[in-house]
Amino acid sequence: MLEKYPAITDLEKKAKSRIPEVAWAYLSSGTGDELAVSRNREAFNQIQYNPTFMHGEQTVDLKTTVLGREYNLPFGIAPVGLSGLMWPGAEMILAQTAKDYNIPYCLSTVATQTPETIGPISQENSWFQLYTPRKKEIRTHLLARAKTSGFNTLIVTADVPYPSRRERTKRAGLRTPPKLTAKFLWGGISNPAWTRQVMKHGLPKLKTVIQYAESKQATKVFEELRKGFGGTLSWDYLKELREEWKGNLIIKGLTHPNDAERAVQIGVDAIIVSNHGGRQFDAVPPSIKLLPLIVDAVGDKTCIMFDSGINSGLDIIKAYQQGAQFVFLGRGFLTGVAALGAQGGNHVCEVLKEDLRANLMQLGIENINDIKNLTPFQPTRHA
Repeated sequence: MLEKYPAITDLEKKAKSRIPEVAWAYLSSGTGDELAVSRNREAFNQIQYNPTFMHGEQTVDLKTTVLGREYNLPFGIAPVGLSGLMWPGAEMILAQTAKDYNIPYCLSTVATQTPETIGPISQENSWFQLYTPRKKEIRTHLLARAKTSGFNTLIVTADVPYPSRRERTKRAGLRTPPKLTAKFLWGGISNPAWTRQVMKHGLPKLKTVIQYAESKQATKVFEELRKGFGGTLSWDYLKELREEWKGNLIIKGLTHPNDAERAVQIGVDAIIVSNHGGRQFDAVPPSIKLLPLIVDAVGDKTCIMFDSGINSGLDIIKAYQQGAQFVFLGRGFLTGVAALGAQGGNHVCEVLKEDLRANLMQLGIENINDIKNLTPFQPTRHA
C-alpha cells in the first residue's frame, strides 16, 4: 500500500474520486479566498535545513512523552466536526487507529458519533474537544459523559467565536442538517462506496449534542444547537472549566502571545497553536510562523502543541524544530479514511512514520525531541 500511496497527497486524489463533491469541499476548503490555507502550506515550504553527515549507524526512536503519558508516535488525530460526512463511520476507524498506534484521538463535540461509542474503542487514548455550551447544566452533563466514557483530556476550542462562511462548501451544496437534495443524491449515486457506508451508518447527525435540543424537527434542531453551543468562550468561562474538569485541560486555537499568557495564568495544561487550518479567518498568518511567538512567551510554563497545515513527516519535524512538543493532523487522517476506508487511518500513520524516520535519519537525529537543537538554513557568505 505504501508503494501505491506513499504520501498524503496521493490519498487526496483517491479520496476526491470516492466521495461526493460536498464532502470533499467540506474536508479540503478554507474560508474566504482560502489564502490562509495556502499560506500555511507556503510557510512550511520556506523552512529549510542544511544537514551534516557521517554520523555512523543510527536508530530512530519516535516515542515521545506528553502530559505525563508516553505515545508511540509524536502526533495525534485532531478533532474534526461532521467527520462522518467525509466517510460514514470515520470516527470508529480513527479511534481504532489511535488504539493500534498508541496516539491520541480527539473526538469533536460536533462529530457524528458519541463519546459513549468512541471511548471504548480508543480507550486511554481518548481526548474530547469541547464547543462550549451556553447552559451550565448541559456543560456539566456533557463533561460527565466524556469522563464516564474514558476521555481523560479535554480540548477547548477558542477560535470559533462565530461560524465561518466556508463559501466553497456552500457552492457545493452543503446544508445543515444534510438534506436529500437532487445534488446530494447524485453525489451518492456517483460514489457507490460512500453510499454503502451511508446505508450502514445513516446520514451524518451530530449525535453527541442532538439530545440537548428540545425540537424534534431536523432544521430547528440545528438552529437550536447553533445558538446553544459555541460563541460564549471567555476567560471566566475557561476558569470555570478549569475548576470543573479534573483531567488535562488544553486550549486550542490561540495564536497571540497575550492570549497564551492569560491561558497559562488560568492553569491550562497545554496550548495548541492553530489557525483552524485556515477555515475560520482568511487573513490570519500561518500557524507555523506564530508558533515561535507562543513558545517564546510561555514555552517554559506550559506544553506547546501545534496544528494546521501538517501534511507529512517532514512538516512534523519542522513543527518540533520551531518549538512544538506534540503535533496534530485533522485533514490528513480524514483524507486517508475517505480514500481507503477502514485501512485509511492506519495507512496515514504508516506514511507519516516512514517519512519521519527517513528525514530524521537524513538530518542525523535519532529522536524527534532533539530536533529543537537544529537551526533552519539561512544563506551566509563564507569569509
